[in-house]
Amino acid sequence: MSTETDANLPRQFVQYAFFAVDPAWRRLPEDVRKTGKEEFAAIVDDYRGRAVVVPFSTVATRPDADFCLWRIAYDLEVFQEMSARLLATGLGQYLTRPYSFTGQAKTSVYEDEFIHPSQEEKRSRVRPGEFKYLFAYPFVKSREWFLLPAEERRDIMKEHIRVGHEYPSIKLNTIYSFGLDDQEWVVAFESNRPSDFVDLVMELRNTTSSKYTVRDTPIFTCIRGDIRQVLDTLGG
Repeated sequence: MSTETDANLPRQFVQYAFFAVDPAWRRLPEDVRKTGKEEFAAIVDDYRGRAVVVPFSTVATRPDADFCLWRIAYDLEVFQEMSARLLATGLGQYLTRPYSFTGQAKTSVYEDEFIHPSQEEKRSRVRPGEFKYLFAYPFVKSREWFLLPAEERRDIMKEHIRVGHEYPSIKLNTIYSFGLDDQEWVVAFESNRPSDFVDLVMELRNTTSSKYTVRDTPIFTCIRGDIRQVLDTLGG
């Protein structure tokens, strides 16, 4: 990715692409599976410098998806080209994508006065940290929320943001999907402590803003690894 300042860069496109492997793949000969995984991993490696790609396994946490590629680039065509190449590999021919969430990085209008010391940079760019776990889900609010006066929405969000800052072990990444995908936002939290995330979500249920939530599922609990480690969790 470029090292230019944020002000000189276009907005990032961000995508959480979830893949599921056909069980028939696990019945292929071992050498065929090994070759297919290496082809897939080599393509992921090939995009270093053109995109940020962070792999996660969901084998243990979702029955309908096996792994995730968190991808960040400045052009949607990078995602398209990469996906086409991945699906043409020996492994890719046995993959489906049951979920995919796309959006852009953009600084929240609510957070200017609430930047936590552990998150000094404004979230105009998404920069994955070095955390073991990722918790991601699409987020939709009611139309009533958008019709509230701006000042009232800011006051409501002050409570929401305050609760989030009580959990410094959790890093928030929010992308905006308006017009790009079905949801309005995708919210993704990074942490090394899943229990803290459980407590955070429980506490957020008690905030005023929660009554305007229409949908915040499916929720994906993802375990980080390098691409070859993640592919090895597929059972082949």
